[in-house]
Amino acid sequence: MRTLDFSPLYRSVVGFDRLADLLDAAAHESATGYPPYNIERTGDHTYRIELAVAGFKPDELSIEVKEAVLTVTGRKGANDAERRFVHRGLAERNFERRFQLAEYVVVTEANLADGLLAISLKRELTEALKPRRIEIGAGAASTLIENQKAAA
Repeated sequence: MRTLDFSPLYRSVVGFDRLADLLDAAAHESATGYPPYNIERTGDHTYRIELAVAGFKPDELSIEVKEAVLTVTGRKGANDAERRFVHRGLAERNFERRFQLAEYVVVTEANLADGLLAISLKRELTEALKPRRIEIGAGAASTLIENQKAAA
């Protein structure tokens, strides 16, 4: 497996250490592939994550957001009934899947239907971060010039 060294990045940029940490975490993330998932862009600022969690009940799943990390956990209860399988192809194992969220992305809802857990996300920018148009007044500049001439 190839390892990446981000130390030159730390030396040449200031304030981007979080980005390097994210790249480093993505490189070391385990590739279990369970459960499979899709990430879909549903609008300009909305997204949906779908996880295939067939066999899990809503009370066996938990969703938590902490420090911009969305964690989906599935814990199967002990199967009390004595079952004898001829073939067991359905994965009913515990899992924990993490997603790094961008700034200002919040979880709006989660639904479980037909074995798919759908988590809706929305990027909510505050008014201070949204682009805004600044109107240009005609009289302000001439008043400034007149005040400078009067002072001279």
